[in-house]
Amino acid sequence: MLPESFYSSPTLTVARNLIGKKLMRRYNGQILAGRIVEVEAYHQDGDRAAHSYKGRTQRNRVMFGPPGHLYVYFIYGMHFCMNVVTEAEGIGAAVLIRAVEPLEGLETMRKLRGRKIKQRDLTSGPARCCRAFAVDRTHDGLSLTGSEIWLAEGEPEAGERIETSPRIGISKSADLPWRFILDGNPYLSR
Repeated sequence: MLPESFYSSPTLTVARNLIGKKLMRRYNGQILAGRIVEVEAYHQDGDRAAHSYKGRTQRNRVMFGPPGHLYVYFIYGMHFCMNVVTEAEGIGAAVLIRAVEPLEGLETMRKLRGRKIKQRDLTSGPARCCRAFAVDRTHDGLSLTGSEIWLAEGEPEAGERIETSPRIGISKSADLPWRFILDGNPYLSR
């Protein structure tokens, strides 16, 4: 399990260092696991796409700390997205988990997705990750140093490269190169 100190670093550092780490979930007595292959950083300072840009609200309060907690929000009236809260308490910053490579509990993930689905599409997007790992708004504020959902050590494998690019699916601050990916991984979102 990653210690709370891992999350208190600058948001872009945490985002880059999340690539290759493992997302772990204890669900109905089973372990679900996936390797993080794509993330996007969001920060209150100068990032108009960040939920925290205009300050603290009831919806984004978890984003302001403490670090090492999940910030889960509902989008488009049908999807959940999970973020890892970063930096010091009081700073509105987090990293969106966009895609993971499924490693353990694949049959349970398929059932949670609710339909027959190709393995490549199981967790290739932020909403798909939440569905496959049974994460919803009830997990907003959950500590990542507990026993239900946590992040574990892991690294990119030999020959794999971490690349950066502008974030996708946003219109504000879209030029910031705050998307980090494991280049060439088949589980990246599209």
